[in-house]
Amino acid sequence: MSKYGLQGKLKATPGNGEKLGEILLQASKLVSATKGCRMYIISTVKDEKDCFRITEFWDSKEDHDNSLKTEGVADLVLQALPILEGQPKRGRELDVLGGFGL
Repeated sequence: MSKYGLQGKLKATPGNGEKLGEILLQASKLVSATKGCRMYIISTVKDEKDCFRITEFWDSKEDHDNSLKTEGVADLVLQALPILEGQPKRGRELDVLGGFGL
């Protein structure tokens, strides 16, 4: 199986968790409809306030990279950047072995 996986973590500045969550959910709706997206999940982190995990699986890295060009995604990134705690770091790439839902 040659799927591409990525897991990232974003934390909002105090009081901006709900807003960041809304932005991430909007982004998930846009990119989940693009070519090659198999899963795009936004989760909260129970023991970290205003913190989110983004887990995504794609047919290829190229499909993932192209999803960032989806109309509206750049605008959402610009909305999120000012309310992030620190600079976003590149997500962890995952070696996908297989499993249900891919």
